[in-house]
Amino acid sequence: MAEQSVKILLVDDHEVVRMGLRTLLERRPGFSIVGEAGTVAEAVSLALQTHPDVIVMDIRLPDGTGVEACREIRTERPQTRVIMLTSYADDEAVYGSIMAGASGYLLKQTRGQNLAEAIERVARGESLLDPAVTDKVLERMRALARGEGDELSTLSQQERRILGLIAEGKTNKEIAEEVYLSDKTVKNYVSSILSKLNLHRRSEAAAYIAERRGRASDRE
Repeated sequence: MAEQSVKILLVDDHEVVRMGLRTLLERRPGFSIVGEAGTVAEAVSLALQTHPDVIVMDIRLPDGTGVEACREIRTERPQTRVIMLTSYADDEAVYGSIMAGASGYLLKQTRGQNLAEAIERVARGESLLDPAVTDKVLERMRALARGEGDELSTLSQQERRILGLIAEGKTNKEIAEEVYLSDKTVKNYVSSILSKLNLHRRSEAAAYIAERRGRASDRE
């Protein structure tokens, strides 16, 4: 019986990049490209329609980030694996990708053979990071373990903004209107924020911010 092919969804806002990836990966036996997307909205929609095994995802997209798309897709389809493929070894993006559930983070400078092997490994359930970013992630993890890292440093800029709105007592719907996101995306953000801060409820997040502001005021 023939092995089932690995279904792949390509997400990048540059059509030329997607064409190059398609050409490269379709040469590989056992790979099947099930779709292409250029935005977060398209990526989420196509992922739910085509049920890919692996998504090759760019970080920077016109309507958001690949991290947001990864989080939303993994919430709906945890069995789908995501590999971030980007030009930037940005600390926050790497950490955010891992927290969003990405199984891999590769730089676009990687060789085609390495990308193909990464897809195969991730499809088998393995996780991987490009060697160029591994040290940065490990050092950040060590700093947090030593108590040197501020919990807020684990939040993205968007997550910090949403945390501030939570502290103001705004509902998900009100936050969604203010930051121009869907209610569902905001809900995913809130879940991520609570997870990163080791909290369980919105009220705890609001109390957390109030306490920090109080400490800052006392130091002044």
